[in-house]
Amino acid sequence: MKKIVIAITGASGSIYAKRLVYHLEKYNENNPIELAVGLVLSKNAADVWQFELEEPMVFPPFIKVYAQNDFAAPFASGSAQYKHMVIIPCSMGTLGRIAHGLSDDLITRAADVILKERRQLICVLRDTPYNLIHIENMLKLTQAGGIILPASPSFYSKPTTFEELADTIVARVLDLMGIPISTYRWGESKK
Repeated sequence: MKKIVIAITGASGSIYAKRLVYHLEKYNENNPIELAVGLVLSKNAADVWQFELEEPMVFPPFIKVYAQNDFAAPFASGSAQYKHMVIIPCSMGTLGRIAHGLSDDLITRAADVILKERRQLICVLRDTPYNLIHIENMLKLTQAGGIILPASPSFYSKPTTFEELADTIVARVLDLMGIPISTYRWGESKK
């Protein structure tokens, strides 16, 4: 079983989280016992989601949602053996707190656990441009074993919708976690 934590922060880029959930749901339909997914939202995540996507947050039943202050969530401990954590989108504030070891909510605690257990932390950063503090925090997190995945979509697949554009990032996240997705691969003709 692949155990995954998804964290959604209040950074702009809710479409990335929505598309990740969409693809995990499609994968789960064909592999119903392979995924255990826990999800946690920052204080502002739902407001940004509503503003950007103009729809409520609705998650499929196989994704269990935890409160931001629920330190009894299984992924707040390394013994639960969650292997992957994706913060999508990841705000610079969240990145900074993780980079400096501040575990003041379930998102930062779960990230701390993932790093201390030498598991996979993927931070999908959306903010731009970066200041020196951001760059130093990205360096610190990378040195601790985290993966910085900027939400810089690619265009060689010739996306024609916002969803296809967002999927160029989400496909990279899924690839990193070893979850197969049918997507454009460099050197192939567009399907």
